Amino acid sequence: MKILLVASADANLRGLRLLEPFWSRHRRLWVTGQGVAVPPELAGESMIRAHGPTHRNLPNLLRNALLALSLLLRERPRLIVATGAGVAVPFLILGRLLGASTVYIESITRTESLSLTARLSLPFLSVIYVHWPQLQRRVPWAELIVPEEAS
Repeated sequence: MKILLVASADANLRGLRLLEPFWSRHRRLWVTGQGVAVPPELAGESMIRAHGPTHRNLPNLLRNALLALSLLLRERPRLIVATGAGVAVPFLILGRLLGASTVYIESITRTESLSLTARLSLPFLSVIYVHWPQLQRRVPWAELIVPEEAS
């Protein structure tokens, strides 16, 4: 299975790195923003740089939509896993429209409401993961991530 991993910032890359036991068994490609520091553990990974900044930047959203369309048509991932901000939106929407399963992992800092990225992507998600029970109560279709030490 081919996987596309999308992370907009350093912390988001580190968060997806925690899923290595899963993604390391599959062919994969990473998408991250320009200027994002790639952790040394990901140095050998295939990495595409999206246009930034993405925070409420319509021209870069359009540039990233073109990048996403081109990349998705060429690579045809079966699964897209994303975390972080705006860079994820076009990859999740277009990926779902092209038949991929889409997963969004909401930021651990979102305790009461979904981020703009999650709200824009929500109709196109196969699953959304949240970290807080109070957020899951507000978004009942979300799956709750419970840290191992809490289970």
